[in-house]
Amino acid sequence: MAQEEGKVIVRHEAAEEFVVALLEASGVSRKNAEIVARGLVQADLRGVESHGINRIPSYLSRIRNGVLDPKAEPTLTQVTPVVAQVDGHNGFGFPAAHLAMDTAISMARTFGIGMVSVKHSNHFGMSAWIVRQAVDAGMMSLVFTNSSPALPVWGGKSQLIGVSPIACGAPGGPSSVPFILDMAPSVAARGKIYKALRRGEKIPLDWALDADGKPTDDPEKALKGVMLPMGGPKGSALAIMMDVFSGVLSGSAFAGGVTGPYDMSKPGDVGHFIVAIKPDLFMSLDEFRQRMDILYQRVVGSDKMEGVDKIYFPGEIEQLTEATRLSQGIPFVQGEIDALNAEADMLGVPKLRPAAA
Repeated sequence: MAQEEGKVIVRHEAAEEFVVALLEASGVSRKNAEIVARGLVQADLRGVESHGINRIPSYLSRIRNGVLDPKAEPTLTQVTPVVAQVDGHNGFGFPAAHLAMDTAISMARTFGIGMVSVKHSNHFGMSAWIVRQAVDAGMMSLVFTNSSPALPVWGGKSQLIGVSPIACGAPGGPSSVPFILDMAPSVAARGKIYKALRRGEKIPLDWALDADGKPTDDPEKALKGVMLPMGGPKGSALAIMMDVFSGVLSGSAFAGGVTGPYDMSKPGDVGHFIVAIKPDLFMSLDEFRQRMDILYQRVVGSDKMEGVDKIYFPGEIEQLTEATRLSQGIPFVQGEIDALNAEADMLGVPKLRPAAA
């Protein structure tokens, strides 16, 4: 069993194969299982372990509790030549979001822009994998989603708005990386608190408040309290914006009505908002890419503050991490491997194989 600083190393191919097997054994079609697996493994490859394959036990629990339909297929309704809506029918959010972005890209190729609203969906993992779908097609994009209540509105003390990520992207130039932004409107993503809980780790004191409204470094207490918005009222307003575009507009739940992936009481009813844009609408593609190169070089070449060795473009650190993990494998702690293999035992599929030592 391969180890690195106490971690178990797994090849990304093995991780994808394992997730596909678990999902197929749970009633998910091969096509949809592969979409879910790719999205989760991309998160692990990019170092966003809070949204990686460790989400699988909670997803499978939702299937077993009857609040997520593994056999659901997203359906598409064309509204105008540049607007469509996807109904996720309470299936996995990954296939619904993939169909939405694929449709938005197709419309953008013809009309310059495509917009798709998604309703009755579920958690779709890391937003960056959907942005990457657009970047790989040579498109700019916006990817919004809402989520279960975890943040108070500014001035409030109870959970009402989700820690809903804001994501967007654009292709890079000949000598620069793509621009990929994927950030939560909170100080930290809620998934990072779940990861700390799984790993028995503490969290920074500025991430969350406990049920009594006091700062806490205990992830279990944090999950019973509230996350803190970044920048106070600014982060709160951005979270509300995600609810407007993803929930109110789509016809899905909003204003605290979304059910989280760890809540087994009822369907998620998550909403998404996805836009693809051709980057050569106002100039040639070559000129756009050259301008992206200039932006990249000016950002990473900026004068550095004290203590900073290197400045990175948004998404660049994750792309460097992905390159390393594609060649060296993905690190997990043994407890995470055990939890995943417990699911394999229940479903009668082969266990997750660590990389050879």
